[in-house]
Amino acid sequence: MILVIPAIDLRGGCCVRLLQGEYEKEKVYFDDPVKMAKLWRIQNAKVLHLVDLDAAKGGSENNTAVIQQICKELDIPVQIGGGIRTMDDIDAALAAGAYRVIIGTAAVQNPDLVTAAIDKHGSSRIVVGIDAKFGEVKIQGWTEGSGVDAVEFALDMENRGCRRIVYTDISRDGTMEGPNMEAYKEMGVRLSKAKITASGGIGNHHHLIELNSLTPYRVDSVIVGRALYENTFPCQQFWCWNNKEDLDLSCFSTATLK
Repeated sequence: MILVIPAIDLRGGCCVRLLQGEYEKEKVYFDDPVKMAKLWRIQNAKVLHLVDLDAAKGGSENNTAVIQQICKELDIPVQIGGGIRTMDDIDAALAAGAYRVIIGTAAVQNPDLVTAAIDKHGSSRIVVGIDAKFGEVKIQGWTEGSGVDAVEFALDMENRGCRRIVYTDISRDGTMEGPNMEAYKEMGVRLSKAKITASGGIGNHHHLIELNSLTPYRVDSVIVGRALYENTFPCQQFWCWNNKEDLDLSCFSTATLK
């Protein structure tokens, strides 16, 4: 079974979700990201996915302090993306407690950074994020086109030592209308060493079952955001979502971590 990874997208210090990557279509779900992270952990998350949307746009604003606090509070691996542009950024994120760092725009604009980062930190700590719309890689927080083909770019990253790609279909992101199965197949059949974490479009457990059929195409995990926040999975009725204000967030799951 593929691994389900809850997502926390950070903007202005809050947990938000965008629709198809458009910042003006933002919905704030929670104003305490640290508490949200702990809630996902109580619900047995094995990995957490954080994206700094402010930093991703390339400006001076960021959510570094919140990310550091989340890494400090949790006992599971945290992967961080958004605004990772230089080796100093990578070093700082890892020093802050991140287990894996996701390089997106910088991987397109400076692919040698990926090679150098993997040489320095190893392929298990460096992930390439490919955010694509209709097959074209988008950069600068999804606001600009790159003219780069997503599959060809994935192959280049694999040749540089990348062993994990987070592949987001922007046209499906936040829609809950289902994953782009063909896009993942197209990329997975071309790769030979790197694994794919799917992202975008998950709305219910049927979509998870669909994605599970793509394990032969190197898809082994999926990032889920809006569907979890909107309580669309039947199992959430038996979890602690509905009384989250009364929870002891210092008590994490006792399930074995793999």
